[in-house]
Amino acid sequence: MNTEVLRAQEEWEAVDSIQPETGSRASSDQPGQLISFSEALQHFQTVDLSSFKKRIQPTIRRTGLAALRHCLFGPPKLHQGLREERDLVLTIAQCGLDSQDPMHGRVLQTIYKKLTGSKFDCALHGDHWEDLGFQGTNPATDLRGAGFLALLHLLYLVMDSKTLLMAQEIFRLSRHHIQQFPFCLMSVNITRITIQALREECLSRECNRQQKVIPVVNSFYAAAFLRLAHVWRTQHKTISDSGFVLRDLEVLAKKSPRRLLKTLEIYLAGVSKGQASLLGAQKCAGPQAPPSKDLTFTGVCDLPPHSSEGTWLI
Repeated sequence: MNTEVLRAQEEWEAVDSIQPETGSRASSDQPGQLISFSEALQHFQTVDLSSFKKRIQPTIRRTGLAALRHCLFGPPKLHQGLREERDLVLTIAQCGLDSQDPMHGRVLQTIYKKLTGSKFDCALHGDHWEDLGFQGTNPATDLRGAGFLALLHLLYLVMDSKTLLMAQEIFRLSRHHIQQFPFCLMSVNITRITIQALREECLSRECNRQQKVIPVVNSFYAAAFLRLAHVWRTQHKTISDSGFVLRDLEVLAKKSPRRLLKTLEIYLAGVSKGQASLLGAQKCAGPQAPPSKDLTFTGVCDLPPHSSEGTWLI
């Protein structure tokens, strides 16, 4: 009799643990669980990415005088023991968004909830993604040149309590009635800059110093976004300036990566003490406007190549 009671109890508990199936539209009455950056990264560390890894070119190929100049005066090479971690970053950038993969869906849902404050899941396709600054109703179409790494960077930004404050502030700036810009699309462009800086070995010195790659890449991305927001806010930039702001950011990022990282360190130290943001002494004043579908955004891929910079592999 006791055995039957225990079996019945186990069956009842099993019924309680059954989860509804997920499709392109998530259930609004049973919100999904948020996913951390480390959990999402672990997913890529455990799945077979060999087909994507074949596509990467870890470093820029230089010939002639450019190769000699880089050898004599360029940054140090990445330590041998860190190259596998670097290749993982570049491989993730080759992976697209798969709406059928539950982990991919959780990443999108987490980004949406953290930026909007919503407690409920949303459809993986729909106009609400345009509200976050994607160009269309399907985020997958905006990841050109950055792949799933662009979403991992956004996830990193919103899942840390210190950088979340920065992300929310930049998101508010992106919805300013005059200075508005597509937040997520701008983030994708900064991920592209980060990828290029990594491939040009601009981050090798810092990676070697810290003996890790992914944390340096994440911090560099966040620092570049902070720099862009500071320039955008204080120099009163608008969407028509986007391409030129990104180009200037690309040059600074490659030339002075440590300077960017130091600025982020100062900002995060200020956040922990409850001090004002580096985006400017004033808050992003003025009415908030819904994202306009008529915005003409120029990304780093849309500008002509700079004569002194490496080529983009995107």
